[in-house]
Amino acid sequence: MTTSSTSQVQAAAAAAANTTPTNPKGELGQNDFLKLMIAQLQAQDPLNPGNTNEYVTELAQFTQVEQTTNLANASELSGAVQLIGRTVNYSAAGGGGTGQVESIQSSSSGTTVTVGGKSGITLASITEVQ
Repeated sequence: MTTSSTSQVQAAAAAAANTTPTNPKGELGQNDFLKLMIAQLQAQDPLNPGNTNEYVTELAQFTQVEQTTNLANASELSGAVQLIGRTVNYSAAGGGGTGQVESIQSSSSGTTVTVGGKSGITLASITEVQ
């Protein structure tokens, strides 16, 4: 990163530090990335502009990572759908069990299933599919 880019990032970080955090998990989404990029552009010295190619490259890389993540999530969801109606064994913190998969749930924290009336069973906790 160039000295100009470093000072832009520092200025953007300083501006962000003056606001109340709205992202307690520390995850950056595409909108967050775009806000940071706009803050960098606004803090930029007009007589010494930054390299716009860097921004475009970063945005392209971010988009590629987002698409890869979406593909992985879709694959996980597809696998979970195939479990509906099947009997599974699972292990959980409060004890394991066996039962029929009744439904699936998908949220930002991942995909879970409902087994024998007990919801929130993660796919990772399923030890056997019968």
